[in-house]
Amino acid sequence: MVAMRWYHYIAYFFCGAFLMNAVPHLVSGTLGRPLQSPFASPPGVGLSSALVNVLWGFFNLAVGYLLVVRVGRFDPRNTRHALALGVGILLMAILLARTFGRFYGGS
Repeated sequence: MVAMRWYHYIAYFFCGAFLMNAVPHLVSGTLGRPLQSPFASPPGVGLSSALVNVLWGFFNLAVGYLLVVRVGRFDPRNTRHALALGVGILLMAILLARTFGRFYGGS
């Protein structure tokens, strides 16, 4: 059994953030819609093509996957592990809602 270190929880938090960030980019890209991304001009404000968003979303998905399977021994039944992942998902979702809400009429 691998001893859980504090940085494993940080990794699970960022795993949640990366997985959540993958969702809007993959969905928009696969629907053929442009969306803001770090590669647009200006970054985060301009729109990136659907292909760029699919690639960016897949990159986020891959990083999230690597963080959850390669750091420590993630156990979804372990409350601390799930909580760290869930907080990352929740905070990224709030950040994305606020960021994209500026452009799409959300508050």
